[in-house]
Amino acid sequence: MAKRVLIVDDALFMRTMLGDIFTEAGWQVVSEAEDGKAAINEYRIHQPDLVTMDIVMPEMGGIEALKGILSEFPEANIVVCSALGQKKLILDAINAGALDFIVKPFQSRQVLEVVDRVISG
Repeated sequence: MAKRVLIVDDALFMRTMLGDIFTEAGWQVVSEAEDGKAAINEYRIHQPDLVTMDIVMPEMGGIEALKGILSEFPEANIVVCSALGQKKLILDAINAGALDFIVKPFQSRQVLEVVDRVISG
């Protein structure tokens, strides 16, 4: 059975790019969200194996959404995506419970290496 992923990013381009990477690797993209509030709702509905979470988004940011998901689902596997130069935000996300991070711009191989590390524990 394919692993299931929820992709959260306010940029359609990034969601599409990540979706393509996951689909080519045999994953099922169960849903996408463009802000933190939608991410929490989509997680409740789908409870995927993994979430990729952008940190800086309008409405509700990734760190707040990460905390919201983990408060209800402490077993959630969440990887944050951040632009270069956002080290403090990445550290804040890791301290809030993110399991790893991907720095934008990224390559497929980098994304899949991080995901494999997270999923295999």
